[in-house]
Amino acid sequence: MKRLFLMSKLHNAKITGANLRQEGSFEIDRELMEAADILVNEQLHIYNIDTGAQFSTYVYPAAYGSRVISISGACAHLASPGDRVILSTYGQFDREEYRAFNPKILLLDEHNNFTMQSKRRLIESPAAEGVT
Repeated sequence: MKRLFLMSKLHNAKITGANLRQEGSFEIDRELMEAADILVNEQLHIYNIDTGAQFSTYVYPAAYGSRVISISGACAHLASPGDRVILSTYGQFDREEYRAFNPKILLLDEHNNFTMQSKRRLIESPAAEGVT
């Protein structure tokens, strides 16, 4: 049986732009996308730290190294420039795949530079995971 698990996370990203009239959904600096293993058109879950809003859309790339985190279209009603957000992707894994997988977690500073990349599992012990 497949289950849904965290694949990647950009924690504490700062929204740099919002455009209600632009087609598209969520634009992320291509360098951050590569570091977090997020693909173009991949489903993205957004958790707005400032407002509590939670929503999902798809990703498209901004210029490499630009540190752009921009929201467009209807989703722009749910976040504003300056808001802090958590961006996550998820994937389906069976037990064996999950045991070998480590999510890519980037912690971002106020300029959307990643200050740390977590290389550890969120839950370390198999007993704590409930995976036997």
